[in-house]
Amino acid sequence: MPGARQPAGMHRPPSPPYQEPPALEDQDLLLAAAYVSDAQYNRNVPFETSPQAIRLYCFYNHWTMRAATYFFICVDLALAFFEEPAWLPLPFLATSIAEVLCLTVFFGRLVHFAKVTPQMVFWKDTKNICLMVTIVLTLIDLIIYGSLEAVNIRAVRWSRALRPVFLINFPESRQIRRAFRSIRNTLPDILYVFLLFIFSVLIFSLIALKLFGNRGLKTVEGSPYFTNILDITFELYVLVTTANSPDVMMPAYEFSWWYSLFFITYIIINTYIFMSVFLAVVYNNYRKHLKNEIRTLAYLKRHKMLEAFNILKVKVGTEFMVTEAQWRRLVKLVAPDISSSHLELLLRISDEGQKGHVDKTNFLRLADLLNIQVVTVNIRRHPLEAWMPQVYQSSASLLVQKMVRHRTFVWVYDVIILVNAVFIALDEKNPFISYAEWLFLFLYVIEILLKLYTYEPRAYFGRKQFWNWFDTLIIIAALVATVANTTIRSARKYSSQQILDIVLILRILRLLRVIISIQRFRVIVITLINIGPTMLTFGGLVLVVYYVFAIIGMEVFQGRVHFDPSSASPDALACGNPALKDSAFAQGRYCRNNFNDLASSLVLLVELTVVNQWHIIANGFALVTHQAAKLYFIVFHVVVVILIVNIFIAFILEAFFVAYSLEKSEVETAIEKKIQELGVGVQEEEMQDRSLVDNVEAKDSGFHGDEGDNKRKALKGLYFRIASKKYRTVDALLQQMFESEIAPEDESPSLEEILNVSPSSRHPRNPSFGNSV
Repeated sequence: MPGARQPAGMHRPPSPPYQEPPALEDQDLLLAAAYVSDAQYNRNVPFETSPQAIRLYCFYNHWTMRAATYFFICVDLALAFFEEPAWLPLPFLATSIAEVLCLTVFFGRLVHFAKVTPQMVFWKDTKNICLMVTIVLTLIDLIIYGSLEAVNIRAVRWSRALRPVFLINFPESRQIRRAFRSIRNTLPDILYVFLLFIFSVLIFSLIALKLFGNRGLKTVEGSPYFTNILDITFELYVLVTTANSPDVMMPAYEFSWWYSLFFITYIIINTYIFMSVFLAVVYNNYRKHLKNEIRTLAYLKRHKMLEAFNILKVKVGTEFMVTEAQWRRLVKLVAPDISSSHLELLLRISDEGQKGHVDKTNFLRLADLLNIQVVTVNIRRHPLEAWMPQVYQSSASLLVQKMVRHRTFVWVYDVIILVNAVFIALDEKNPFISYAEWLFLFLYVIEILLKLYTYEPRAYFGRKQFWNWFDTLIIIAALVATVANTTIRSARKYSSQQILDIVLILRILRLLRVIISIQRFRVIVITLINIGPTMLTFGGLVLVVYYVFAIIGMEVFQGRVHFDPSSASPDALACGNPALKDSAFAQGRYCRNNFNDLASSLVLLVELTVVNQWHIIANGFALVTHQAAKLYFIVFHVVVVILIVNIFIAFILEAFFVAYSLEKSEVETAIEKKIQELGVGVQEEEMQDRSLVDNVEAKDSGFHGDEGDNKRKALKGLYFRIASKKYRTVDALLQQMFESEIAPEDESPSLEEILNVSPSSRHPRNPSFGNSV
């Protein structure tokens, strides 16, 4: 039997004198499958290799366990919506029981992880220590808070700000941890730029104090203008964000035209130069650390695949190989849902010479082969061709089909859509416009019917045919809504404004069809869709920061500002706090911007991220508490706007460049080449009249047969193609760039060297990130 410890040899006697026990073989195969699965999903979890530990590890990585973990993390985070302060508060007993349940699940997940990893590795991992400490601190806080509440003493639930620790530190959240590592690694370089920026603001503040402090100038509210150094520093910091421009300079500008030069110089230096430098430093360091992360991932994947190969290899002649039987069993273990035809295709790619074994170079590509989605195409004839072959194949019918397939047909309907857009902008009360809407609906219905006549219906409404579904549903909904609205109007009793709004919205949504018709629009939109899932990484990062600031804000500012739209009392006009009377906060009717519950707090933080008028909000909360409260808003601006938003911009730029310009990888090219060699290839533009099913129940007859061309012409048979790029992640794209520069025979550094690599380190085979981009 093949195995890591099996005697080598290509030709075996018919009855070998000794065979390893089946249990041992299954154990080796399960271990190899775990390594390949880790390589496929870029997991880096050291685990025990005993049979029980391997099974526990596979169960740990099962999607149900991950889904359950994320579910309880969401429940734990959502508890803040129902805890004081809250719009709909629940009893403390109910929320505490729910939180204890979540903590129990987290502890069980942690124990499960401890069972599969070596003890020394587990206790050295700071993530596990953070999780355990957070669980203990949360329980202590629950006990203290509950005890104080029992005797009617107000307490602070400080442990709520620690809840995002569970989102960050579980192994499933490695993408969010990578984003935090990028921030941590970027901080030292940003710190020097930030200190220089603060020094510049302070210098300009001192100049402003000397220039305007003794002029007796007044603001619009009648308060002294630029007489306090702290107020000046805050106002000039706000000016960097342009939120108070030009209001902050108007008293000085009215006094003398020359004073405007001070503010213009300040804006040029601090707003345009320093903020651009911030972005440049963040972008440069993000790329540098991302390069190191991706290179480490590439080496770890290679290391995992080498471990799997060493377990299953047997010696064939002078080289080590993996037999076809073991390769098949391995793939079925790693991807249980893979179809037999898809598996056969991957085997043909891995075993090019069909010698019955897979060499080391091709085996190392297995994880990449499994990551590339191959679409199985089951080509069927149109139902009308089967029911009425003479009519469907008549010259008139073929002419209609040819017209529908021609590019001109798309152009004609693009023009119709644009004309429809002009009519949408016109007054609908005009009878001519109303009748024209029926004409456009009629033309759209005719278009769908013609396409269904030309293209096979199951192909037209395939699972991946998003735009076809979107187009059809929009037209049907618009037709139904228009008929309903006309029927209601014809009754002459009333006109449904809700249905009319739906009709108008559906009309506008039809304009999105133009996107799929213009090639450059479609490429850009598809690229944005491709990088969309990876934006969830930074979505999680922003959620963590927002959550922590929201909890802190609720504890500090709750009840300071009130919103009561039904009251016209003076207190309501002052947001329920006399300190806000006649303030810009109250005059701007910002009372809804408060920290009285989690939802309001998150909305307020979004407003602060936009930075427009954020100084008014900061001044308002400073009036109802203390001037030091402005530090909360300044820190939020520095962390979110200057740091995280710039990193997000760097991430989007890098991701868009890669997804927009990167060609097919070497592995994808090999798959496409093999598909074409086998005569079972079909191009994506040929798919309009075919049904796409991902890993469907494929025919087990393999790829043989001499009637391939005839089947193609008859529109029946089994074919394959590479799925579109939307199934890839940006991490996978970046990793392909680096892995393509690592030679197949390169054994890569040792595991210790991989894990200890630093951004400044240089491996002998260091790839060029700039050249790759």
